[in-house]
Amino acid sequence: MPANTTDLEKRLWGAADELRANSKLKSSEYSVPVLGLIFLRYADHKFSKAHAKFASRGSDRRSIGKADYQAQGVLYLPENARFSKLLQLPEGADIGKAINEAMKAIEAENEDLKDVLPRTYNRLDKDLLVSLLKSFAAVPMDIEGDAFGKIYEYFLGKFAMSEGQKGGEFFTPTSIVKLIVEIIEPYHGRIYDPACGSGGMFVQSAAFVEHHKKAVTGISLYGQEKVAETIRLCKMNLAVHGLAGDIRQGVTYYEDLHKSPGKFDFVMANPPFNVDKVDKERLKDDPRYPFGLPKADNANTLWIQSFYSALNESGRAGFVMANSAGDARGSELEIRRKLLEDRAVDVMVSVGPNFFYTVTLPCTLWFLDRGKQKTGRKDKVLFIDARHLFRQIDRAHREWTSEHIEFLSNIVRLYRDEDVETEAGSEERMAEHFPGEYLDVPGLCKVATLADIETQGWSLNPGRYVGVAEREADDFEFTERLKELNEELEVLNAEARELQERIAENVARILGVR
Repeated sequence: MPANTTDLEKRLWGAADELRANSKLKSSEYSVPVLGLIFLRYADHKFSKAHAKFASRGSDRRSIGKADYQAQGVLYLPENARFSKLLQLPEGADIGKAINEAMKAIEAENEDLKDVLPRTYNRLDKDLLVSLLKSFAAVPMDIEGDAFGKIYEYFLGKFAMSEGQKGGEFFTPTSIVKLIVEIIEPYHGRIYDPACGSGGMFVQSAAFVEHHKKAVTGISLYGQEKVAETIRLCKMNLAVHGLAGDIRQGVTYYEDLHKSPGKFDFVMANPPFNVDKVDKERLKDDPRYPFGLPKADNANTLWIQSFYSALNESGRAGFVMANSAGDARGSELEIRRKLLEDRAVDVMVSVGPNFFYTVTLPCTLWFLDRGKQKTGRKDKVLFIDARHLFRQIDRAHREWTSEHIEFLSNIVRLYRDEDVETEAGSEERMAEHFPGEYLDVPGLCKVATLADIETQGWSLNPGRYVGVAEREADDFEFTERLKELNEELEVLNAEARELQERIAENVARILGVR
């Protein structure tokens, strides 16, 4: 009977984390080699299955070679790269060197993986490597579906959580990615992520397509990322999910390596928030910024415009953005107004605190749709406040469940006159709020017109439109309400501190100039 993947992920992580705890390694030194071994075990699993399949056909007139494996979508593994060979090495063997050689051999036989796989295993303790090999060898051969992809993703998330700020640079929490994918519906076409990190947006896009019984071959993946090591994580992540993409290294503000304007059907991203010191002189004639450059020393509107301009005339984008981008004044407000007047903004979703590993602050999900100009939604924007919808993972982290994601996606589907989905269990919540059609629900969702938005100073903050849910007197629970108010106060205090820091930096810069 196939293993329960969730239990397997937890068991493998528990073993790997215990080994790290008993070593002198930091999480950042341990993560890439461990992810590399998951990749190697995945590649060996696929190769072994294909090998057995070829063997079962009996003798053939010709010998089976690399091209036969690759035709089956399987990475070709030379003999010294087989997981079983590494496990059978004698006690005195240099295991670190052997794993490095295995990775090198796989790269030599599979051009797409050139310079991708880790080769630092000689730095790890021999006993630690033996224990890790044995731990991953315990993954059963009858494992189903995308199990190795799920294991890899689970480990990525755990490493990101333990690495805090650095972890958030390469990993977007899966529930956030899943909601973005469900709302933009990337069934087919070119998908672009100009801040692609470890590739989670691509992986969930493929999962979405597969879930809706379509061919994953109908999508093509394009990414850009500035950090070389993160690109390696991304390419391994794609490989363990049976995917490939055109992932290039570059700083997105200055380098448009995919010649993006008007090229893509879908754009998804989780860019860094509130980046300063971008050299705007280098951006003056860049077609990716059609609404102008912000005067403020903040790159949020540069990212937003680059996502917008990458879309073709019917393209959709979904991305994570700092809350401040929805209310910023001055030149940033003017850019936001032009974006709204172009009828590109479709849906805005408020996300509560503690969803991310880098910051505890809340954020907003933006959804653009350049094709909505031809629909009845042309002069409307849907605002959703999802801040009070979450499952607590631990004291410092939250996520959405599958039912939460389906419910939020269904609100958007009703707004777009699409059929709702209920297989994740959202029927009860849907029936409570929506009688088979979209309705504004105080405290949850509101469709605003462009005229409404203009009267609010072109703000895209959902809280300004959605309002507060009505409470019945006998439903009032003092302790729960006090917790909610305290949480909101903490969030506002954190935002205030962030604004104070930015104001202080700007004042110091102005005084320095004078």
